[in-house]
Amino acid sequence: QVQLVESGGGLVQAGGSLRVSCAASGRTFSNYAMGWFRQAPGKEREFVAAIARSGGNPRYADSVKGRFTISRDNAKNTVYLQMNSLKPEDTGVYYCAADYRFNIGDVSVTGQAYKYWGQGTQVTVSS
Repeated sequence: QVQLVESGGGLVQAGGSLRVSCAASGRTFSNYAMGWFRQAPGKEREFVAAIARSGGNPRYADSVKGRFTISRDNAKNTVYLQMNSLKPEDTGVYYCAADYRFNIGDVSVTGQAYKYWGQGTQVTVSS
């Protein structure tokens, strides 16, 4: 199995930027499609972004398109989420997720498709 550890969360003002990272260990990172999800207080977890094993086919939730960028560095076993033009509604706990069962160019926007999850990192955007 793979272990995932998120980092980089924090408090930022609206309009600011933040980059969260997810470091993976335990298995060959390049075999895993990766996703970012978030959960705000009192709300269900929602999809944010995903990237295929190959590093291609990035997918984004409509609410973050044009503001967030997902990327991965297979040499560093890390996936990143660069968040720009942050809004208060982006506040939440951000989780990374991984699964090896996708084809090399595939991703999923559904949380149930990912077997492995990190513990999350808090992102708070103040107005």
